[in-house]
Formats: sequence, structure tokens, C-alpha cells
Amino acid sequence: MNGRRVLSQPLGQLRDEVDRLFSDFMGGLSQFPAPAFVGRRGFPALNVWETSDTVHVEAELPGLRAEDLDINVVGRDLTLKGARQSAAGEGMTYHRRERAVGDFTRHLKLPAEVNADAVEASLREGVLLINLPKAEAARPRKISVATN
Repeated sequence: MNGRRVLSQPLGQLRDEVDRLFSDFMGGLSQFPAPAFVGRRGFPALNVWETSDTVHVEAELPGLRAEDLDINVVGRDLTLKGARQSAAGEGMTYHRRERAVGDFTRHLKLPAEVNADAVEASLREGVLLINLPKAEAARPRKISVATN
């Protein structure tokens, strides 16, 4: 397979073949920009975990700033939207461009209802951390058992 990954999705396979054709045609030095995030699944890469009172979401977003992001929570749905701008300038020639530019959206169904008014997010060194406190109704409660 010449070290190329095999994608199970037809559009991914088509994209790989078109990339290979352009690469062969340009002698391995394609000057064409990488396509936007359209059709890419799994960007940004996420880790999601929960504790008894909070759902945590961690997203890899290298090169993005807080003002590039839009985070929304409705019920158990979390939506991350953003955009990575192109660094291309006049007189610039790319020899390889693997980091996509453009808009992206990622939807995630959370494991529990959260208190949207108490959500906190921070972006440090390209990693977005979102802490979503669970709604009171979704938190575990200890039930005491009465004896007769």
C-alpha cells in the first residue's frame, strides 16, 4: 500500500487518490492548498470523561485563539465551532500543506444533562478544556434506608 492509509469511506478514498495524482503530477511538491475541514470527521480530536459532578471535554486546537472559537451547550448537546485562518502570504509557495484551514464544527452528545450557566472553558497551549458541571438532577445522590 506504499505506506498510505486506507480509509473506509468512499470520499476519503477519493480524496487520497486525487491527492496522490496531484502529488505525482507535481513531482511530490504540490502547491495546492489543503482542503478546508469540510467532510473531515473527528476534528478536533476530543477526550471526554466525567466525575460524579462534572463532564470534562478536552479538544486539540493547535494554532487557534479563543476568539476563533464558538462553544454552545443546549441540554446534552455540545457544539464546538471555529476557524483556522490561512498563513499564506504574497510570494509564498507551499511545498507541503497538511494542516487544514477553514471553518469546522464538532457536535457531541454529552453523557449527562449539564448546568449550561456554570460551564467554564480555557484554552492553553492549543488545548481547549471545557468543564461542564452536571445538572442537579443528573448528579448521583446517596439514599438512606430507614430501618423499622
